[in-house]
Amino acid sequence: MSQPEYTTAQATALTNYDRKPIHRPGTIQAHGVLLALSTQLEILQVSKNSQAYLGKEPEDLLGQPLSDLLDLRQVEIVKQCLVKKIGSANAFKVLINTFNNERYFDAIAHRIEEAVILELEPTDSESELSFLSFYTLASEAIAKMQSTSNLGEFLHLVAEEVQKIIGFDRVMVYQFDQSGAGSVVAEVKREDLSPYLGLHYPATDIPAQARELYTRCFLRFLPDLTVEPIKLVPTENPRTHQQLDLSYCLLRSFDWCCTEYHQNMGVKALLVISLIQEQKLWGLISCHHQTPKYISYEVRKMCEFLGQIVSSELAHKISYSEWDYKVKLKSLQSEFLESISQADNFIDALIKPEIRLLDLVSASGAAVCLDNEITLVGTTPNIHEVRVLIEWADTQVSDNLFSTDSLPKLYSEALIFKDTASGLLLLRISKVRRYYILWFRPEVLQTVHWAGNPQESIQAQADGSLTLSPRKSFEQWQETVRLTSLPWKACELDSAIALRNAIVGIVLSKADELAKINLELERSNQELASFAYAASHDLKEPLRGIYNFSTVLLEDYSQVLDDDGIECLQTVVSLSVRMETLINALLRLSQLGQAQLRLQTTNLNELLNQVIEVFGASRQDFGLVDIRIPRPLPTVLCDRVLVNEVFSNLLGNAFKYNDKAEQWVEIGYLSQEAGEDELLPHAPCLIFYIRDNGIGIPQHHLETIFRLFKRLHSQEKYGGGAGAGLAIVKKIVELHNGKIWVKSTVGVGSMFYFTLE
Repeated sequence: MSQPEYTTAQATALTNYDRKPIHRPGTIQAHGVLLALSTQLEILQVSKNSQAYLGKEPEDLLGQPLSDLLDLRQVEIVKQCLVKKIGSANAFKVLINTFNNERYFDAIAHRIEEAVILELEPTDSESELSFLSFYTLASEAIAKMQSTSNLGEFLHLVAEEVQKIIGFDRVMVYQFDQSGAGSVVAEVKREDLSPYLGLHYPATDIPAQARELYTRCFLRFLPDLTVEPIKLVPTENPRTHQQLDLSYCLLRSFDWCCTEYHQNMGVKALLVISLIQEQKLWGLISCHHQTPKYISYEVRKMCEFLGQIVSSELAHKISYSEWDYKVKLKSLQSEFLESISQADNFIDALIKPEIRLLDLVSASGAAVCLDNEITLVGTTPNIHEVRVLIEWADTQVSDNLFSTDSLPKLYSEALIFKDTASGLLLLRISKVRRYYILWFRPEVLQTVHWAGNPQESIQAQADGSLTLSPRKSFEQWQETVRLTSLPWKACELDSAIALRNAIVGIVLSKADELAKINLELERSNQELASFAYAASHDLKEPLRGIYNFSTVLLEDYSQVLDDDGIECLQTVVSLSVRMETLINALLRLSQLGQAQLRLQTTNLNELLNQVIEVFGASRQDFGLVDIRIPRPLPTVLCDRVLVNEVFSNLLGNAFKYNDKAEQWVEIGYLSQEAGEDELLPHAPCLIFYIRDNGIGIPQHHLETIFRLFKRLHSQEKYGGGAGAGLAIVKKIVELHNGKIWVKSTVGVGSMFYFTLE
C-alpha cells in the first residue's frame, strides 16, 4: 500500500472506528461491581457479578432503593452527586453485609446526564488514606520532578517516580503530535524488555474518540487483560432505552481492539494517566506490566494527582525550553515593526536586510506579494511558480494564516520545488487586495522509527469496509518520510499573525495621516489658486499702465531722449509684454485649477481639423510641414475646449522646435490590443501621441519640461514663449484623470504620449 493509499485507508478506518460508541460498551471490568441509580436513588441497572461481591443476584437488586444496600449516611453521600457537575465524583469507604460476612469497598459515585453511577471495588483497608500519608508518598516525587527545568530530564523523572509508586515493568511518557500520532519521549523499564523509547505510533493506535475519553477521565486502569468483561443487567437503561454512558467510570471495560493491542505487546495489566496541557490532551503516562497486577484505589488516586501535577509543571517546562526562542522572536519582531512604521518604502522595509524577514519565522526563503508585484527573498521557487501558488491559495485558503509542513501533498505542483518549499507559511495581509507574505522551508528527509508497521493496523473486511485491527508485531520498523519540512512552531505562527496585525495598524495610521495631509493640501491648493487668480488679474492693470506710458514716451518724447533713454524705454515695453505673457499663463493655470470639466462625446478628427485650420491661418510657413495621421482618431468623452488646447499646445511645440529642412508631425493613438501596453502598465485602452522630427529633448530634462515657466532655451531662440504650455497641457490631462509623458532623442525628435480616462 502506497503512502497516499495508506493515508486514505487510515482516515477511513479511523472514521469508521470513531462512529463506535466506545463510551457506552455495556460492560465493566471484573474487579468491581457497578450500579446505575435513578435520581431517586432507585437501582436501575447492576453488573452481572453482583452475587460474587454483594451476595445478591441482579434480580434481587433491580428496582430496590439504594438504602437497602447502604446505610443512610452513605446514601446521603451518593445523593450529593445530584447537585454536582457531570463527572465530579464522591469517594468513600462502605461496609456491606453479604450473606456470609461483612465486606469493605471503595465506593466512587458520580452523576451522568441520565443517572447516578455507583462503583464498588473490594478493599482490605477499612480506613481511608490520610492526607498526611498521601502527602508523604507524593511530596518526594513532586520535589524531584520540580528540581529540573530541562523537559527531557523532567519527563524521565516522571516515569521513574511513577514506577516507584506502582511497581510496573514499564512506564512510558507518550506525546501526541498534531495529527494524533505519538511517540515515546521517556521510558523506565525492566532490563530484559525491548525498549520503546523514540518509537512512533500512528494515530490509529489511539483514535480521536479514545483520546477524547482520556480528556474526560484522567486515569484508566486494567488489572488483568485476560479477564472477560462483565455485562450490565439490563443492557439498556430502562429510562433512556440506550446503553449507559460510562465515560467517567473507573470500571469501564476497554474496547476489544485496545485490549488485544496490548495483549499483542505481551501486556497483562495496564495503567494510563492523562497529561493535559491548555485543556488539550498533550500525552499519556502509559504503564505496562507483564502479569496481572491490582493497584488499590488510593494508590491510583495518588497517581492521578501526580498526573495533574505533571500537567501543571509541563506547561512551565515547555515554556522554559521555548522561552529563549520566543524572546528572540519577540525582540526581532519589535525591531522589525518599528522600522516598518518609520519607513517610506514598505517593501524595502520588509526585505532589507533580508535575513530579518526570514528570521521572524525561521524560514529559508520568502515572497512578498503586493498585487502583481512579487519580491523574492532568500531561497524560493521562481516568480512564476510563486504566482501560480498564490492563485491556488486564493481558492483553497480562507483564513489569514495558513501553514503546512508538507505542501506537495496538498498542492501537487509543489513537487517541482520541494527542495526549496516543502513547508509553506502563508500570511494574508488584505482580503481586498492581493497582499501576501509567503515563507518557505526546504524538504527535510526524516527516518521515523515505528513500533511495528503502522499499515498493519488497517484491515479490509469481506464486505470491503476498512476497520482498525491490533498489530501483531511491535518490532522497530523504519520509514523514510519525504516531501516534508521542519514543522512550524506555534510561536512562529503567532509571530506571523503579530506582523499582520502590526502592518494593518501601520497602514491604517498612515492612511489617516495621509487623509489629513491631503485635506490640508487641497485647502492650500484652493487658497493658492484663488491667490494666483486674484494676483494675476490685479497685476494686469498696473502692467498695462506701464506699457501704455512707456509707449507714449517713445512716440511723443523720443526727440528729447538720447539713444540710451530710448533703448531703456524699449526694454520696459518688451519686459511688460513678457510680463503680461507670464501673467496670462498663470491666470490660465489658476482658472484650470478651479474649472469643472464639461464632458461631451467628441469626434477627435473634427477637433484636430479645427486646430490645424487655426495654425494654417496664423502661420505663413505652415504649408511646409508634413502632417501625418496614420488612421482616423476615435470618438471620446472629454472636455472639447480643453482637449483642443492640449492638441494646440503640443502641435505648436512640434512646429516651433524644429530646424529640419523637411519637417513632419504625426498624430495618432495606440491601444493595448496592439501590443503597446508596456508604455504604461494598467493604462486605459487608448494612448494618444504626437511625434515630430524636431530638435529633441535631452534625457535629463524629460521630467522637468512639464514644470511651470520651464524653458530649455533662451527667450530669443525658437520664437520665445512663457514656458507654460506643457504645464497647462499636463494640468488638463490630469483633470481628465489621465497621464502625460515623453520619449525623445536629441537631434532625432520627440514623441509625447497622453491618456484621457
